[in-house]
Amino acid sequence: MNVRRLIPAAALAGAVALGATALTACSGAGAAESGGKDGTLDVTASFYPMQFLAEQIGKDHVKVDTLTKPGVEPHDLEITPKQTGQLADADVILYLKSLQPAVDKAVAQSGVKNVVDAATLTKLEAHAASGHDHGPEGEGEEGHDYAHGEAGEDPHVWLDPAKYAEIAKGVGAALEKADPGHAADYKKNTDDLVAKLTALDTEFKDGLANTAGRTFITTHSAFGYLAERYGLDQEGISGVDPESEPSPARMKELQEIAKKENVSTVFFETLASDKTAKSLAGDTGLKTDVLDPLEGITDKSQGADYFEVMRSNLKNLQKALGAK
Repeated sequence: MNVRRLIPAAALAGAVALGATALTACSGAGAAESGGKDGTLDVTASFYPMQFLAEQIGKDHVKVDTLTKPGVEPHDLEITPKQTGQLADADVILYLKSLQPAVDKAVAQSGVKNVVDAATLTKLEAHAASGHDHGPEGEGEEGHDYAHGEAGEDPHVWLDPAKYAEIAKGVGAALEKADPGHAADYKKNTDDLVAKLTALDTEFKDGLANTAGRTFITTHSAFGYLAERYGLDQEGISGVDPESEPSPARMKELQEIAKKENVSTVFFETLASDKTAKSLAGDTGLKTDVLDPLEGITDKSQGADYFEVMRSNLKNLQKALGAK
């Protein structure tokens, strides 16, 4: 996916209000009706899932720049001085609080009033790396309860198409308020995107309804929402940090789970090392495959956009779980 460069805005976008929890509003300097210099709205997105929503909903009425470039692991992002300047010039910022601490800090210091926090547009939940109740030994010291953010919520909501659709509705409403002159187009584009996400949700429900197994092992514990939505059990090698090293006890536990649950495949992702996945697979005689958390799109991704990669994830899950 090509990311268009940000053109500095002549003024901040105008009044934006998306409920008390979703969007901070403040009257701008006259940019509300027309957006930036050429009539477009300048949007800065924190990482790919936010970028995709802005592009799909805004289309020709927005110029979208992303802080997390293709191939960069979002959790580890550091903000450059140039990016700090880009943030300050944005009409609208889309981000997901608690996923990227550096972004949270930069957004708070940017001075931009039209800020959409996707975490306020749907209900976040806490998910553990383990989908099974393994007792006290599966918690605490061994790090199986991977809290993320101040309240321990899992931020990976975009991997649940139904929750992603809720966020899309909120982003669409925010763009309508920021650029009322094109509100009808934003509304139509949002409705179209939500319909596609609803269809994708149905594809996952139908595709995973009848499988020989329900447990999958993955290096990155990013799939809690997906697992919960479709009745699966996620077993993470590491927590929300895909580069963290699992303990020997956790690796032994996963070997036992794989045997008990007839797990055939250990999943890894394209933006992080596959070393631990291959190590576990080698010790247990399992196969490896890709389950992409969709934190970025590169030439190694199994698809060119959100929908293509999600359908590749579905296909890989069906294969690993023995879909009937």
